[in-house]
Amino acid sequence: MPFVPLQMDKEQVNHWENHSTVDEFILLGYQEYPALLFIAFLATYITILLGNGLIVLVTTLDPALRTPMYFFLRSLSGLEMCYTSVTLPKMMANLVSGDHSISLPACAMQMFCMLFLGGTECFLLAAMAYDRYLAICLPLRYMIIMSPRVRVGMVVISFAISFPIQLLQIGLIFSLPFCGSNEIDHFFCDIPQVLKLACADLYANEVAVYTENIFFVVVPFVLIVASYVHIARAILQMPSGTGRQKTFSTCSSHLTVVSLFYGSAMLVYLCPQTSDFARFSKFLSLLYTIIIPLCNPLIYTLRNREVKAAFGRLLGKKLSLEGNTRIN
Repeated sequence: MPFVPLQMDKEQVNHWENHSTVDEFILLGYQEYPALLFIAFLATYITILLGNGLIVLVTTLDPALRTPMYFFLRSLSGLEMCYTSVTLPKMMANLVSGDHSISLPACAMQMFCMLFLGGTECFLLAAMAYDRYLAICLPLRYMIIMSPRVRVGMVVISFAISFPIQLLQIGLIFSLPFCGSNEIDHFFCDIPQVLKLACADLYANEVAVYTENIFFVVVPFVLIVASYVHIARAILQMPSGTGRQKTFSTCSSHLTVVSLFYGSAMLVYLCPQTSDFARFSKFLSLLYTIIIPLCNPLIYTLRNREVKAAFGRLLGKKLSLEGNTRIN
């Protein structure tokens, strides 16, 4: 027997039973200029994979970059490639086929992967802030505290915390009955838009969503702020202006990513979902799902001499091997 919300009268029950066969959603996030959007999304996706893939490659192969900071950067780049792959391929497939539908199971899987990887990234960014705190405030103990076992454990814990909570969240959302309209005014399956289509009392779900957002967005953000308060104090106590500038430059890339990621995520998930704001949040969500993964390689390489030098060494080694091959 299908679940019927308790607060429905007989007429509402009959209406729900007549409209309870929703087995797919229609994504309305993109309707115009499909060819242009497909080219833009394809170019963006390729650039994200190449840029973040190169960071993973160079930080893995170059011995000079086998430090805790670059271990976390490598983990972040790998996460960004997975994060983007949850949405962009489906968006491009819909543009090519002209079919903007997504089945309920596919929607649930897409939402779970988005929440799981997004929650993991929140705690990973907090781990990166803690790494910078140790490197600047406790430099003599840095390599002892941030041992290979500790840094791997921090990444594993970031994944382990997010997985069961997000799985429970998806179970709560997709156990709801969906009836009436099946149109989602978004580029992908996101919590606020999907919950609008549910035919049930959403109070418990809204409390669960808000509590989860506090845990995954606010708590890591507070930890990051606390780390940078200590870092700022340490930098201000440095006697040399050059030393202060050099030390701050090691944190500037991370601060930029944190500002973009948390700023957009807080606006989308913690602000009241009015009709006018919902239209704006649809495009704001592209910032943390596409734009930030696209910009990450540039943010972490343009002002990082070690990464640029490692790219040069990797390219020089490749050219040298190709030259030896031609000679032989």
